[in-house]
Amino acid sequence: MKRKRTYSILIVLLACSFLSLKKAQNEAVYEDFFVPKGWPKPVYNFKDTKLTQEGFELGRKLFYDPILSKDSTISCSSCHSQYTGFAHTDHAVSHGIEGRIGTRNALPLMNLAWVEKFHWDGGVLGLNSQPINPITNSLEMDNTMANALLSLNHSKKYQRLFYKVFGDSVITTNNLLKSIAQFTVSLQSYNSKYDKVMRHEKGAFFTEQEQNGHQLFKRNCESCHKEPLLTNEGFADNGLPLDKDYSDYGRVAITQNPKDSFNFRVPTLRNIEFTYPYMHDGRFMKLRDVINFYTDGKANRKTLARELQKPIVLSENEKKDLIAFLLTLTDKEFLFNPKYNYPKE
Repeated sequence: MKRKRTYSILIVLLACSFLSLKKAQNEAVYEDFFVPKGWPKPVYNFKDTKLTQEGFELGRKLFYDPILSKDSTISCSSCHSQYTGFAHTDHAVSHGIEGRIGTRNALPLMNLAWVEKFHWDGGVLGLNSQPINPITNSLEMDNTMANALLSLNHSKKYQRLFYKVFGDSVITTNNLLKSIAQFTVSLQSYNSKYDKVMRHEKGAFFTEQEQNGHQLFKRNCESCHKEPLLTNEGFADNGLPLDKDYSDYGRVAITQNPKDSFNFRVPTLRNIEFTYPYMHDGRFMKLRDVINFYTDGKANRKTLARELQKPIVLSENEKKDLIAFLLTLTDKEFLFNPKYNYPKE
């Protein structure tokens, strides 16, 4: 009897040890990163970039600091404001140093752990390398990585902070990019009314109009804006007529494949209420304008997405219902979360 009890205790201890090891392994991969129930597995490599609170705070400082631009006048946050879903609503397209005007509207930043290809054309592979583009783009920060590193290495503050995170006060490109990524990968939005209804939280329910809008969304929009991320992370020609001011043909410039002409990222619809103006060139200011475009304004061409080749027919009331649903995607806990604010010194 005594031997039997000893075996039972050993089994319990082994089980606890296994669970502790499993938890430790999981924490080594994800640290404090939360994956909502029912969401797909993130594609971001957490093994390569371990998340820490110190790394997050360093990344936040860099995100809001204009030191990365050539003339120290604009930062990442200049085009990605928290209160607008980390998008850019002041202009149709982004503005860089010296008032230089870009060619595309800045995409919102959220749930980036699930993104593999970045920017409207998917020209950047991986979150860690993404900041190189805006830092070196002549219409944005117009800097070189060498000059950006020189500025940072001349800063006693950043030398101290990088040493705290990486154990090395000499700031390298790799550690700079990992620092920014620790902040941007943590920009998670999953607490909208929509999310709470989907989780069946107490007191959370759609109105009749929102519920009808959700059904309309499923029939007409979900093939591209797949739940729960509200995007399929793909690229498609949505039928938007060419804007002759920019002559932007999208992803074809990256792939050189004619089939990718007019293909642009399918953006997430999360926080869509706040991430205007819409489309890659920011031509629409209102959600109603976007819906009217999809029902009446699409250009019919060979590259038009298969999902959009069948006409979308909506009555005026149905358009209102669809907008009512889209407004449930607003996550104010994300938009006004103080941990994403401009950092205190």
